[in-house]
Amino acid sequence: MADQTITFIGAGAMTEAIVSGLLANNRVNNEQITVTNKNNGERLAELQNTYHIQTTTDKQQAAEQSDVLILAMKPKDVDAALERLQPSIRADHVIFSVLAGTTTGYISSLIEADCPVVRIMPNTSAKVGASASAISGGRFAGAKDVDLAASLFSSIGSITIVPEEKMDSVTGISGSGPAYFYYLLEGLQTAAVESGLTEEDAKALLIQTMQGAAKRWGQTSKSLQSLYEEVMSPGGTTEAAFSVLWEHEVQEHVTAGAKAAIEQSEKLGKVKKHV
Repeated sequence: MADQTITFIGAGAMTEAIVSGLLANNRVNNEQITVTNKNNGERLAELQNTYHIQTTTDKQQAAEQSDVLILAMKPKDVDAALERLQPSIRADHVIFSVLAGTTTGYISSLIEADCPVVRIMPNTSAKVGASASAISGGRFAGAKDVDLAASLFSSIGSITIVPEEKMDSVTGISGSGPAYFYYLLEGLQTAAVESGLTEEDAKALLIQTMQGAAKRWGQTSKSLQSLYEEVMSPGGTTEAAFSVLWEHEVQEHVTAGAKAAIEQSEKLGKVKKHV
């Protein structure tokens, strides 16, 4: 990032996760970061004291003095926020957006400038530096703009570059994905505790089991079906579990749930499609 400066529009949990990752991985120094919000001085003071960054409620001035703008406000506030910011946005600005359901084309139409816009979909695991983030470049974004986004956002986890029309799928799979795993793990933890394990022991066993399964999948070309069939033996415990899962069509319901999330993302973004 050399001497480029970054201004965050919005001071929520995702902004904090990104700031923390950038500083922890030495992508930028704290003097290069400014965070803004509407009027929550207490929140800005908290971020300033924790990360020794610059904070302000004057978004216009912050934007004028920065090279990169990261849009991290609530998606419902994007129209009003960009209307106020529009006079401060220059053609040489680079805009990164983490706003769900908001396309790069819609953002470009609001700012009335031909500056590059790059869309990023992280997830809540950014809080521990383990987000699965997808990146899409907009109409005016070149390879160097996408590369810059990848460099910055790799500080909070992995990066996958996808065409923007695939972002609804990303939202329903990896954006909502952590919730699916927490839900399934909750069921497993309940079974563990009801069978006599403590919550702490169950948590430790499930965390390592999940991490081990993910690592195993990542290091093999075998299908997922092959991997779970490896664990099963005729008349064994895993087969007993799967007979119940198959009876209740659990996998089909998981698939249907993820598709519902994708469809909802499409609905929410209909108003903010490419202009």
